[in-house]
Amino acid sequence: MMKFLMMMIFMIPLCLKKNIFWMVQLMIFFMSYLFMNLTMNLMFFCNLSYYYSCDLISYGLILLSIWICGLMVMSSENLFKEKFYCNFFLFNVIFLLIMLYLTFSVMNLFMFYLFFEGSLIPTLMLIIGWGYQPERIQAGMYLLFYTLFASMPMFMGIFYLFDYMNSFMIYFLKFYNLNFYLLYLSMVLAFLVKMPMYFVHLWLPKAHVEAPVSGSMILAGIMLKLGGYGLLRVMIILQKINLKMNYFWVSISLLGGFYISLKCFCQVDIKALIAYSSVAHMSMVIGGIMVMNYWGYMGSYILMIGHGLCSSGMFCLANISYERLQSRSMYLNKGLMNFMPSMSLWWFLLLSSNMAAPPSLNLMGEISLINSLMSWSYFSMILLVLISFFSAGYSVYLYSFTQHGKYYQGLYSFYMGVSREYLMLFLHWMPLNIMILKVNYVMIWF
Repeated sequence: MMKFLMMMIFMIPLCLKKNIFWMVQLMIFFMSYLFMNLTMNLMFFCNLSYYYSCDLISYGLILLSIWICGLMVMSSENLFKEKFYCNFFLFNVIFLLIMLYLTFSVMNLFMFYLFFEGSLIPTLMLIIGWGYQPERIQAGMYLLFYTLFASMPMFMGIFYLFDYMNSFMIYFLKFYNLNFYLLYLSMVLAFLVKMPMYFVHLWLPKAHVEAPVSGSMILAGIMLKLGGYGLLRVMIILQKINLKMNYFWVSISLLGGFYISLKCFCQVDIKALIAYSSVAHMSMVIGGIMVMNYWGYMGSYILMIGHGLCSSGMFCLANISYERLQSRSMYLNKGLMNFMPSMSLWWFLLLSSNMAAPPSLNLMGEISLINSLMSWSYFSMILLVLISFFSAGYSVYLYSFTQHGKYYQGLYSFYMGVSREYLMLFLHWMPLNIMILKVNYVMIWF
């Protein structure tokens, strides 16, 4: 695991050279290819080095991080063309990748907390430095205060655990089953805000709307998954108390998911709609983790990977329209099928994956999550049916509103999609729909 870390660190000097933009992107994709060829044991932690290791959960999320970071560089060609601090942008992306890699691979709770919070700094820089509107500073503050406010108690909780166990190692958590309410709240709340759970989700739409395309991609693709990953790891020590408390989180997230799905129909900003749909999907992931059964854990992991690719691809599409019309409003982004018929195919493919149509990973994840929540309580069926139905509803709403209808007469220049954009969308869509062929890897790892 150290070799990949060293590779990332040695990529930092590359960012400081001139005209090296595409070289950095190629190196990131090369690294993802090397990482794919790691020998993975399905059951245990492997590839051990001092403090770093990886099991199947870490492996999938690290690979997703490297992949999305490569695509972030690919989608930000405008910065390179306009020479808008593109070297600093590359440095930011590599720094963020290092933080995410360390978060997912370290086996020490304190180090996990350190990198978990450290990944916030480059994200904040992306939003404030390359965002579009003046409100981006307010959005950055929202992001900072929501996540930091919730994770300070977790900091205390981790040190309490150290006092109790005399070790920070995640390996040893399975030997304990603690029954303390305050510890439970302090450990779980930080991850729920990061996910984000309904009621603490307000930072997400704000951050997405103000962020540049690369910021939105990394937020939707990876940052939301940090919360899910933390819950999957920490739930091991909190099983007893979670059995008393889980009905509370599951009911909030399912009701919230249903309400947010309705809220998607009220959006006129394409980016805001995609951001709210992320909250609806993550609410199902929270439900799956909290009911603590086999199907729920598997389903939440699969849906996290699937949603990371799908949501990131949809933000790319929103940005492709934004670069041409200079607006994210659905009232102006109409009739795009007249201008870019082949781009309409990509809108259709990614939105169909977003509503969990076969053969996407989202379908596999949602089937598992529905199984897990139904086995926990039959009453959850009502809300699950509504969330699934409305997720198809707002996907169709977004597609029909943007692709059909009369186009805006005020367009004075327009150009078709370029090969870079089609390749970028293909690299989002292909793994999302091909990985279902090897889903047995995920289904047996527990």
